[in-house]
Amino acid sequence: MGLPPAGGRITAEILGIAATRAGVRQRAEALIEALRPVLRHDAAWVSLLDPERWLQQPVTTVGYPHRVGGYLASPAFMTEVERVGMHRGRRPIRVVDSPVHVSELPVWVDYFEPSGLAEGVSIPIVTADGRYLGLLGSHTESAEPLSDESLDLLVALTPLIAHVVDPLRTLTTLAGMVSDARAGVVLTRAGRTEELPGLPGVAELGVDSATLLLVGSLLTPGRAWARFLVPGEDPSGRGTLLQVTVLACPPEPPGHHRAMVLIGPPPETYGLTPRELQVLGLLVEGRSNAGIAGALRITARTAVGHLEHIMLKLGAESRTAAAVRADRQGLYVPAGFFGI
Repeated sequence: MGLPPAGGRITAEILGIAATRAGVRQRAEALIEALRPVLRHDAAWVSLLDPERWLQQPVTTVGYPHRVGGYLASPAFMTEVERVGMHRGRRPIRVVDSPVHVSELPVWVDYFEPSGLAEGVSIPIVTADGRYLGLLGSHTESAEPLSDESLDLLVALTPLIAHVVDPLRTLTTLAGMVSDARAGVVLTRAGRTEELPGLPGVAELGVDSATLLLVGSLLTPGRAWARFLVPGEDPSGRGTLLQVTVLACPPEPPGHHRAMVLIGPPPETYGLTPRELQVLGLLVEGRSNAGIAGALRITARTAVGHLEHIMLKLGAESRTAAAVRADRQGLYVPAGFFGI
């Protein structure tokens, strides 16, 4: 099987898929179809690595029986990936070239071969900056393997393939909606952080890992975003307030990304004092006047005085209206940031 003459057209088509705002599943399906002139497949799949569960999470499968997708997401398949070395190399591996004979691989004996498939190839998906994302695999009913020229083309296309299915691309697009973001990271389900392409990390703004963990806990189930103020540092190292926007990550494979934390300068605070911002935090959390007084170890009369000043500065007619405005604009410091 020689090199397809339409290599340039395939490249252009993949670039077009990468430019769309579709979800990762839709992009992966379009990618598989765009690669048909190269792969000439009867079945194909794309999976992304969940590094915290160490599983390949299928993004899409085309042409396989339903049970194959379940096996591809199993620990048993990841064991075979490691055994064959599909996640270590940078060059596609054809079935005929497998360092472990396929008769010793359950995925082949129990799943692919019974589906009538005779040959195939697995392609490590690696970004231009060296991040391993997962696998693109395809199979044919024909026993004729892909040519070396076709493998060379797939190697050349790998950075584009990775760009199409990179889960951080979707997150970067969402982060772009926060126009004043100066830094940002992605929080994972295990509490780790990952860099967000295009933005510096948050440590240089004085936001430490403990603060990030607390920030992550404030995105309650069912809430897609939250905005509030946290302590940080200005460029000279002096203490200041920073506005944090937390966005829930879409429920797309590989599934370990939980939330994005974006840091920007504080908004107009209408002359609210640090204490009043703390009171607003308790108000947003639903504390009563007595609850606010107890939390801050002040008298109820002092708490009421703070609330009156807050309503006046915000132009709010009631404590409820003040809480709603503070929540929408992120004009409060959550109680967890001052030890309550």
